[in-house]
Amino acid sequence: MVVIMHVNDAGEGWTWLMLLICLTTTLGTTVPVGYFFGVLNAPAELIKSWCADVLSTEYDTNSDDNQLNLLWTCIVSIYLIGGICGSCFSAWCSNKYGRKGSLVISSVILMICGLLFTWCRAAKSLEMLMTARFFGGIASALIFTAQPMYLLELAPATLSGSVGVFTCIGVTGGILLAQIVSMPQLLGSEENWPYALSFYALLVLICLMPLMCYPESPRWLYLVKGDVAGSAQALRKLRSHQASVEQELNELEQTLALDNKSSSMCQVLRDKELFLPLLLVCVFQATQQLSGINAIFFYSLSILTSAGFSTNSATWLNLGLGGFNLCASLLGPLLLRKFNRRPLLMCSCALCGLSLAGMSFSLYYLVSSEGTALRYVSSVFILCFILGFQLGLGPIAYFIGSELLEDAPRPVAMSMGSLFSWIGNFLIGMCFPLLQSVWSSFAFMPCMCVCIFCLILTWRYLPETRGREPKDVKPLMSQGLRSKIN
Repeated sequence: MVVIMHVNDAGEGWTWLMLLICLTTTLGTTVPVGYFFGVLNAPAELIKSWCADVLSTEYDTNSDDNQLNLLWTCIVSIYLIGGICGSCFSAWCSNKYGRKGSLVISSVILMICGLLFTWCRAAKSLEMLMTARFFGGIASALIFTAQPMYLLELAPATLSGSVGVFTCIGVTGGILLAQIVSMPQLLGSEENWPYALSFYALLVLICLMPLMCYPESPRWLYLVKGDVAGSAQALRKLRSHQASVEQELNELEQTLALDNKSSSMCQVLRDKELFLPLLLVCVFQATQQLSGINAIFFYSLSILTSAGFSTNSATWLNLGLGGFNLCASLLGPLLLRKFNRRPLLMCSCALCGLSLAGMSFSLYYLVSSEGTALRYVSSVFILCFILGFQLGLGPIAYFIGSELLEDAPRPVAMSMGSLFSWIGNFLIGMCFPLLQSVWSSFAFMPCMCVCIFCLILTWRYLPETRGREPKDVKPLMSQGLRSKIN
């Protein structure tokens, strides 16, 4: 990742402090979020067996398979419910305690959750396991709102796309780390699965100390807290040239002169000029989840086995998919620095839609065919989908709100986007197994339709934001659905 970044001390590009902040906040916040998404897949049967033993010994209840599956669904989905709940107050938290402050709060919550995971088996407590999952979801929602804003508000305008992709890189890296750590050969065994669930806490602990030493967002200090001296001090740490510091302070003064105070959720929702950018943020975040990426990784083992691979081969192929997903996400800083947002997002939606259609039909014909060629064709379509997702839908959805909206409504928009992301994730987790049982391989067709809808919405309404300030793109969206971006 460092190879594709030109690190310098000129203030305009990457500085060593900026790169260190991006790396440590990613490892300590968004990697644990991805870890939560992926860690329950491998040890699922072991945890179900433990749940049955706890119900029998502690509650004197003998559960059948249906009851255990219902309990397991609750354990998995309560993380998403926590994310939905956390999204409802993450904007308030980001404004009240700052971007860095919200990340510190979420880190503390994640460490407490790690302790609950570690001791839940020894305490024979289902409540500890579910509490840790729920509050992990709340912490993840705070991270999804605060982390992209924190990095984008620290970085100079020339790096807005490059720093924005670190959220996506962290999530994909966390999923891969969870797949590796939870393997039976490592911590995914009957004796060690609690440590597999809590392994992420080591990263949080390592990164928490430097996070507390980093500067707070200069924009938040100036515009929300009114701390001009603190904002100037933070900018001096982040920029090497005094001229850059003075220029940014003048811009912040002009922004404050426009009465750009923080907005409440009701104020943002009532503002007709903010309807279109808010709609775009929410749709992009929802599409990111409803595109099928989580369905592929949640059910990749069953997809690969249905494609004719053995269980052992499917396990290693699943790990390979996670590695490919991470490698594809590492292209983000280079692509977003060189190319505009609109074409990347449209290419991403188009490639994802075509790949989902190809994967659906190849899996359908594979069922009635005894040939081996189609199983590899299906795998190629899965790889094409992952690559297409990481071109735009993966990284851009996380930070586009910070490029479309000015400082006042930005936290609310990021919070709303996070809310729709969690709702989309919840819908995929609940509905995809039902669609798979009814439509088999064509369960991905609704996801394809979502990608096509996002492609049309992007083409019609999304203005180009690369190299432009939110105040420059705001007039292009002020007429709502009647807006013309050209």
